Amino acid sequence: MLKLFCLCGQVRIQVPKRPDFINECNCTFCSKSGARWAYFHPSEVAIEGTTKGYSREDKDDPAAEIQFCANCGSTTHFILTASAISKFGNVQMGVNMRLADDKDLAGIELRYPDGRAWPGKGGFGYVQEARIIGQ
Repeated sequence: MLKLFCLCGQVRIQVPKRPDFINECNCTFCSKSGARWAYFHPSEVAIEGTTKGYSREDKDDPAAEIQFCANCGSTTHFILTASAISKFGNVQMGVNMRLADDKDLAGIELRYPDGRAWPGKGGFGYVQEARIIGQ
């Protein structure tokens, strides 16, 4: 089990397992939120504390809503928007692994997808080779 906390500690997140990999994407959504995402089914994630949400205003139909601590502003997770859930189901959410202790992430692959160049469908290209955290 991984336990993650925002800067002030008011938002607490628990996930039952370590992720297989973590993405540090360079798209504006990810880079400006300062997040490194691991993906889980929403039923696997327990969140305590008050968060606020924001969906991109530069997209007609944003697929994700970023959540952050209502007190300290730390990015905590993202959820799919209602539109995305109606298209794909409520199958995924992202948890910001920057909130975890580094020692808890040792050995996990960190990937660098090129979200800025991604056309919106298909797989990602990468801006650099993946590395293993802690090595």
